[in-house]
Amino acid sequence: MKKKLKMKKQARKRLIILILIIIISIAGVKLINDYSYRQTYEYKLLQINYSLDEIKIIEKELNGEQINTLLNKKYNPNLTKIISNKYFIYDNLDRYFNYINENKDINLNKVVSLVNVNRDRDFYKEPIKTNYKDEKLMLVNKYYYLDKDYEPENIITTSGTYSYANNSLNEETYNAYQELYDAAKIDGYTILIVSSYRNYDYQEEIWTSRKKLYGTRKADEYAARAGHSEHQTGYAVDVADFNDVNDKFGDTKSYIWMKENAHKYGFILRYPKDKEDITGYSYEPWHYRYVGKEIASKIYNENITFDEYYAYYLDK
Repeated sequence: MKKKLKMKKQARKRLIILILIIIISIAGVKLINDYSYRQTYEYKLLQINYSLDEIKIIEKELNGEQINTLLNKKYNPNLTKIISNKYFIYDNLDRYFNYINENKDINLNKVVSLVNVNRDRDFYKEPIKTNYKDEKLMLVNKYYYLDKDYEPENIITTSGTYSYANNSLNEETYNAYQELYDAAKIDGYTILIVSSYRNYDYQEEIWTSRKKLYGTRKADEYAARAGHSEHQTGYAVDVADFNDVNDKFGDTKSYIWMKENAHKYGFILRYPKDKEDITGYSYEPWHYRYVGKEIASKIYNENITFDEYYAYYLDK
């Protein structure tokens, strides 16, 4: 009897010990899980007030290093809308936020485009020397410049068949333009080059004369300063309809043909309508830039400017 009682006590003691071990184990697992969860981005982002839906977007769009940097910033209600934009560039994140704070009425997608092309900075204030291994992809605008002594390679004189007198172009560009011209001619349009390659000094003369006539602000709207003109690259052309007696290319059927077909031959409309705030120039239906067929088609299909393409696909 005493032996049975002793055995029962031992069994009860073992059961209690087992229960305690289980309780401690469960508590230990919970502590480990809690600690592990506290190390997750989800937990850390929740602590700075991002919602679970926002966190899903953040973890999808950003890598670990980028999220770690984000953890040192305050909650921003515009973050997920900004990073979901197709052309979002992480290095510009703080600039996006600053631009939003200073321009609260601008659409967030527009903010991404504007900041990507440096429109949060002053024109010509801190110019960047343009540099790209493929010359036809050089960006030259009010932020990027060419040296005074820069001269493009393979510049050749254009034929009177394809242009007015005293024009010259990069050879690759000229060959592509001949293809474009011939295709337009078949469709009933005669589209001639009016202006093409200009050196630094010639561009300086153009801008200075406009400045004298209209003042600096107006001159900058319609002409590039020396060193900042695409014409100095040898890859840009201004065109005209041979039959346009009114000298208004944008009102001609030739313009419509160019707008719909130029990309097939490697050219883009460089300063489109309703993109003035992106390019920094007034609408110029006559100004086209050669970038090659593949890139021209991408720019055309995505309805973006070369400035936007350069920022996202090349400079990034």
